[in-house]
This record gives sequence, structure tokens and C-alpha cells, in this order.
Amino acid sequence: MEASMLVRTPPNEKIESFGPGDTVRVNFRIREGDRERVQAFQGVVIRLQNGSGSASNFTVRRITAGIGIERIFPLHSPLIDSLEVVRRGSVRRAKLYYLRGLQGRAARIKEKTPPRPSRG
Repeated sequence: MEASMLVRTPPNEKIESFGPGDTVRVNFRIREGDRERVQAFQGVVIRLQNGSGSASNFTVRRITAGIGIERIFPLHSPLIDSLEVVRRGSVRRAKLYYLRGLQGRAARIKEKTPPRPSRG
């Protein structure tokens, strides 16, 4: 028997489906001493890793005060309070590492338009 079959994690219902290029807001629970609070981190998903398994994670990048900040979140972590897709991005790559070298208008991602209803 494979280890991946033994470790089955139930999918987190608080997470919408998302992909690279999407702008997401991740509400993550943080423990500080004996207190616990929820911190929001909003940015562009530049990477999804390992699909839907228990070890899968994703990287979110945002620019704050001219400095790029990337944070890696485990997809099935119980510390993720919720994940909201703010904007769907249209990209042609699965890994958007090239965004690290771009600034300002060059780092923009086109918004994915919903399919138009057919006339007929």
C-alpha cells in the first residue's frame, strides 16, 4: 500500500477553487502567545504544488511598499480560516516566477472574462 493512500485529508470546504494568476485573499489564523487572531494576506497566486494531495501548497505574492513578499500556504491546513478569490487572472503558464522580475504595469495580469452566452 502506498503512503499517499494511507494519508487522506478531507478537502477544506472553506477554500474555493483557484489557479495561478488569480488574486486571492487568504485569512490565516495566527497564534500569538495565548491569543489567536485572523490575519488576511492578499496577492497573486504564482504557484500551485502537488495538486490535491495532503502535501500540496500554494504561493501567494504581493508587493508592499515596493518590496515583494511571498508566502507559502499548505492547501489543507486547518489554520486557513477561509480563502476568497478576489479576481480571476488569465495566464498561459502554471508557474509565474517571471513576475518576480517585473514591476508596476509590466506585472499586471489580464482578468479572465466569463464565457459569453451563445445566441441561438
